[in-house]
Amino acid sequence: MPQGAQREEPRIDLSAAPWKMLEFFAGSGLVGYGLKGMFAPVWANDVCGRKAAVYAANFGAAHFLLADIKTVRGKSLPFAHLSWASFPCQDLSLAGAIGGIHAARSGLVWEWLRVLDEMPRRPKILALENVTGLLSAAGGANYRVLHAALVDRGYRCGAILVDAARFLPQSRPRVFVLAVRTSRPLPDGMVGDGPCWLHNDAAARLGRVLPGWIWWRTPEPPPRVLRLEDVIEDDAPFDRDDALRLLSARHRERLNAGGARHATGYRRTRGGEQRLELRFDGLAGCLRTPGGGSSRQYLVVKQGDRARARLLTVREAARLMGAPDNFLLPGGYNDGYHAMGDAVAAPVARFVGERFLTGIAAAVYGAPLGR
Repeated sequence: MPQGAQREEPRIDLSAAPWKMLEFFAGSGLVGYGLKGMFAPVWANDVCGRKAAVYAANFGAAHFLLADIKTVRGKSLPFAHLSWASFPCQDLSLAGAIGGIHAARSGLVWEWLRVLDEMPRRPKILALENVTGLLSAAGGANYRVLHAALVDRGYRCGAILVDAARFLPQSRPRVFVLAVRTSRPLPDGMVGDGPCWLHNDAAARLGRVLPGWIWWRTPEPPPRVLRLEDVIEDDAPFDRDDALRLLSARHRERLNAGGARHATGYRRTRGGEQRLELRFDGLAGCLRTPGGGSSRQYLVVKQGDRARARLLTVREAARLMGAPDNFLLPGGYNDGYHAMGDAVAAPVARFVGERFLTGIAAAVYGAPLGR
């Protein structure tokens, strides 16, 4: 339980669900929120105090352990039908140093597997989430070794890619590895014989050669209706107009073309010079944790002949992750932005739960709360 947290009734009750889950690297709890009514978290863990404070403020802290995963022992965990792990992405991100799945941060997935090995009754369903680099970096070598580790433990698995842009005005493609005990049946109508819209080229290449691979499939979701304009706080002050001087001539020309528009962007260094690079596709860029000035996303709004600039607000970041407006974000700007920028978009978790995990659970366990 986070230090200083009170054991009180949660504002958002996640306990009413037919199946139980363990959530590793739980962060601010958006996976649990997305799976609300499907899987109740009976244990959750993270090492970050700022994220733990957000989790506790919204969902209570009675089942939350603020601790390094290296200190967690599997024999002490409660029974659950599902183990979810959104393990750190820094060493797999194409924007990072690509240290690989054995590096210090992304390598914590091996601690998750150790905990799994220590459990007297392992969950029969596993779900892992990470960036697309898990499949593509190092020619797929990172995923290959993870896949082999799951197969060696008696699971069949397959990776799918879902972009939050299908549900929210944010470009955020993520990989989800869904694994099922080899001895258990797979749900009817959820498995194909080759790649579909859920598989990018990297996933397709891996799936064709790896043993124990499952070609997960489901129909595409309906088109997104939420627009970038819909998540904007109209009363937030524009206090970064000076950043507009960092626009390149091409981006300035695109911004000035046409009428009113909303654009988002990040500062980047190009040729030794700072640039504010905008995107004009109606999407926010992928949110990041606020590790430096270039990690904070700008919003540029043009009305008439005038363009204004500011940073995205914390509430806007939360909306871009699918958090409701009553979702509490304690702490300052960096705390809230950190909690959202490092999370799983709630509607994506809900999609994975509704389209896959609930059907898998019914096939594997036979009936809700069955074992």
